[in-house]
Amino acid sequence: MNIVYTTNDGFVPQVATCMCSVYENNKDVKDLNIYVVALNMSEKYKKTLREVAKKYKRKCTIVPLDDIRSLFDFDVDTLGWHVSVLARFFFDKLLPKSVEKVIYLDGDTVCLRSLKELWNIDMSKNVIAGSLAPTKRTRAIEELGLTSKDPYINAGVLLINLKKWREEKTGERIIDYYRKHNGKLSANDQDAINGTLRQEIKVIKPKFNYYTSYIYYPYKSLKKFQAPYKFIPKEWYDESKKEPVIIHYLGEERPWRKGCKHPFQKEFDYYYSLTPFKDKPKDSGWEKYFFFFYIFNFFGKKMPNFRIWVIDTFAPFLMKRRQKKLKKQGD
Repeated sequence: MNIVYTTNDGFVPQVATCMCSVYENNKDVKDLNIYVVALNMSEKYKKTLREVAKKYKRKCTIVPLDDIRSLFDFDVDTLGWHVSVLARFFFDKLLPKSVEKVIYLDGDTVCLRSLKELWNIDMSKNVIAGSLAPTKRTRAIEELGLTSKDPYINAGVLLINLKKWREEKTGERIIDYYRKHNGKLSANDQDAINGTLRQEIKVIKPKFNYYTSYIYYPYKSLKKFQAPYKFIPKEWYDESKKEPVIIHYLGEERPWRKGCKHPFQKEFDYYYSLTPFKDKPKDSGWEKYFFFFYIFNFFGKKMPNFRIWVIDTFAPFLMKRRQKKLKKQGD
């Protein structure tokens, strides 16, 4: 089993947390290999991640990638996202040729159960698999030209047939699509993957990428948001709510921030306590935000259409704020 992350120094504590959760819940997997594509990562943090793996008698391979922008022959504007999100375009070149299949995990995830079911999904006819991003549908169709038959998945958890990816030059196809959009898509790699692959994508259960859209919205609302695309079966939705495998802490509701009361807060805190960062204090300055967020959330869960309208309205402002912060930090 091969797991891959992409990160820089700023997200190492979260990646370490997810690594611990993967190791804890997959002790019966004999060969479990973790690869970390590291963008300008300090030697200190590289050593830390290796030590996390060593504690579980596993191996963590650090794959250095210090200048990702040099891999593009055009300018890219990630619009508030860290440039590390683009690294998954190059897994075929960055990872050893012997690696023919990988599970990609965003750093803001934790694993609560075995990954065997996800790993064993039949990918013989697909390059990539992921779970639907159910609140993105209308915008995706408008921006990317998707049809009613094309799925739109969240790229935070992906099962990738890397052998097929290499054979079909998928990375080059995605980069070409990104180039045609002037290196400027609202969801960057996620939009490029969905816009390029379309019906080559295998849709999997949301329990493998369980995040706030599935937590806060009822099934009937998500089904409506996805129309005219045929949404997942109700059984998948119910199974995911009952036994999620991977929690994805998407959005601003991050469990490492003071004031956060994420429904899976205690799960993150537990795995975080197993890392070398356990004594690192949570990020401050978010208390006021969360005070108003949870008031909004209380009423928003009762009015899903209003909730998604508010989020879609204010999300661009949050992204502009994030973009300014990244520019100050030098990407």
